[in-house]
Amino acid sequence: MPRLVLLNKPYGMLCQFRDHEGRATLAELDVPPGLYPAGRLDADSEGLLVLTDDGALQHRITDPRHKLPKTYWVQIEGVPSREALDALRRGVALNDGRTRPARVRAIAAPRLWPRTPPIRERSAIPTHWLELTITEGRNRQVRRMTAAVELPTLRLVRVRIGPFDLARLAPGEWREIAPPRELAGRSRTSRGRAGRPVTNRTSPRIRIEPQAPAAAPSRHGGVS
Repeated sequence: MPRLVLLNKPYGMLCQFRDHEGRATLAELDVPPGLYPAGRLDADSEGLLVLTDDGALQHRITDPRHKLPKTYWVQIEGVPSREALDALRRGVALNDGRTRPARVRAIAAPRLWPRTPPIRERSAIPTHWLELTITEGRNRQVRRMTAAVELPTLRLVRVRIGPFDLARLAPGEWREIAPPRELAGRSRTSRGRAGRPVTNRTSPRIRIEPQAPAAAPSRHGGVS
């Protein structure tokens, strides 16, 4: 039976187990040996990472031909206009080609753990949150998509990959689960287990649940 671990990758950590420059890696989290990430998150991104010891399962999760949806909560700088959101939904032109259509909506600020270091904030420029779902995995794709519609990304948290979500994992925590039938072809009962978190156990937990829609766009096209 393939092994599968869901992990909440902290900000600033690399999605690898060794680094010659001494930067933080997954080796600090005491993940079971022999597991490797199915897909990646940049060091400056946070959230859900799936690890497995099964090459076929890894391929099933990462290959864009399978169109496995990946959902992110994105804090952006500026006010998302209806035109900008529609452009993301249609697909935007990047230097490596046009993106596939995405699902996107403005959401209320989600309940998340504090980021260390905190994002930069400018008093004269408002920030908003989007929920963005894509079926690709290009390098820094979400950041480039929001930049293409003039909404720079300030904070990026992946909350869901296909049937997997963060549930209540704090940054640095992980749990082992049974691979779902639609990905592994078979399943077993598993109580799961949690790894040692980087932060202590009193860290705020994420609450994955539908977010209330943000305020309706104003007459000027932005979210009021």
